[in-house]
Amino acid sequence: MTTGTYSNAYTPPVTRWKEHEKIIFRVIFIYFLVQVIPLDWKFYRQLFAISWLHLQYADIFNIAHYTPALLSGTTSYADWAIFLGVALAGAFIWTIVEKNKQHPANYDALYYWLRALLRYRLAIALLAYGFIKFFPLQSPYPSLSNLNTPYGDFTEWKLFSLTLGIVPGYESFLGLVEIIAALLLLYRKTTTLGAFIVLAFTGNVFMSNLAYGGGENVYSLFLVLIALFLFVHDVPQLTRLLAQGRPAAPVRYRYSFTHAWQRNARLAAKGLVILLFIVVYGVQTYAAAHRAPYQYPADAGLAGAQGLYNVREFRINNQVLPYSDIDPVRWQDVVLEKWNTLSIRSNRPVIIDSTNTDRIPANNSLRTFELHGAAARHYYSYVADTAKHLLVLQNRNPHYKGEQLLLHYERPDSATIILTGVNENKAAVYVVLERVNKKYLLEEVARKGRRRAIKR
Repeated sequence: MTTGTYSNAYTPPVTRWKEHEKIIFRVIFIYFLVQVIPLDWKFYRQLFAISWLHLQYADIFNIAHYTPALLSGTTSYADWAIFLGVALAGAFIWTIVEKNKQHPANYDALYYWLRALLRYRLAIALLAYGFIKFFPLQSPYPSLSNLNTPYGDFTEWKLFSLTLGIVPGYESFLGLVEIIAALLLLYRKTTTLGAFIVLAFTGNVFMSNLAYGGGENVYSLFLVLIALFLFVHDVPQLTRLLAQGRPAAPVRYRYSFTHAWQRNARLAAKGLVILLFIVVYGVQTYAAAHRAPYQYPADAGLAGAQGLYNVREFRINNQVLPYSDIDPVRWQDVVLEKWNTLSIRSNRPVIIDSTNTDRIPANNSLRTFELHGAAARHYYSYVADTAKHLLVLQNRNPHYKGEQLLLHYERPDSATIILTGVNENKAAVYVVLERVNKKYLLEEVARKGRRRAIKR
């Protein structure tokens, strides 16, 4: 390795844009513009539907999570192929038009603005995810129904999410990494460091989505591509410094804002991003973590009924059905959550809802995290008429729309619930539920701590 003195006077040589570099840049420029700038009318419908005087963190997250989708409800790689086709066609037209111009476009300025746009787009995406991890909202603690579901009845993605949910400290650490990377991206001088963190962190998120069947592999790869574009800017200088041991200085092009309004507009735009996506969003996610985590419904369940219940007696059309692990009609156990969810375990097949893309629904009926990726149990939301002692149960799985149970309930004591009414097939049912005083290892370890080493 050669040694030498670093000269502050060193500046990288000024490079001219070669023709093939211009063509490649035109394709990249148009491709990212189509991906980043909302051209979908549905985005603006959603934007104008927001009550800005009563802004919720869900509104901010859904804005930040926007990606254009042409062929379905979510962005797919097929959409990317269409965007690339548009970029190639646009670059071809741009090349022909520019050949007939005496003064070509200022590619340094266009490159500057594209980097600025992508820096903020990537930072906003990281902040949106960072805060719902830092205040553990994205992967919550398992519900009581999940704790009473056999391990093998979960999909890989659900197991990954539940595993993350039982270690909120680690989830918060992951969120902190994303927030730090986002803050670095908001400043030009630290962009390369922020992009490097994203490549390592979000690249791992992308691989996890592929490995566990997550629904955000397209979106996470999109963020990785943005980070890669930003990081490549300083690769020659990093190679010169770290690999060759030669002095290097960052390549900087600073756009000249000639008018005061331009400088003020730049500061106002940056201030708006910081106010909306850091201050307002951060405060609201903190409040939500302590008040109403979005993955579970906010409506309260039947008072004092939370728990796991064995089905002591089960009758259908006045015929007693004995306990059976293979009977698709006879219930095995029932769980009532502290919110208005009742889940029934039986041998009746469950079509798994694998909708695991990230959204923050404001409507309780759309908060279906507890049943995503889970078999063995049917999940119902319910409305309790405490005057008539009536429960109206609605299956929350989108594959069972319209499935409803009408059940009257009696509570002869604090540990027993008697249900009578009709099931999803309009057959008469009579069910006696008996609460199980069950202890959960996760809660015991959290309460007492592990005192002994695990036996080998």
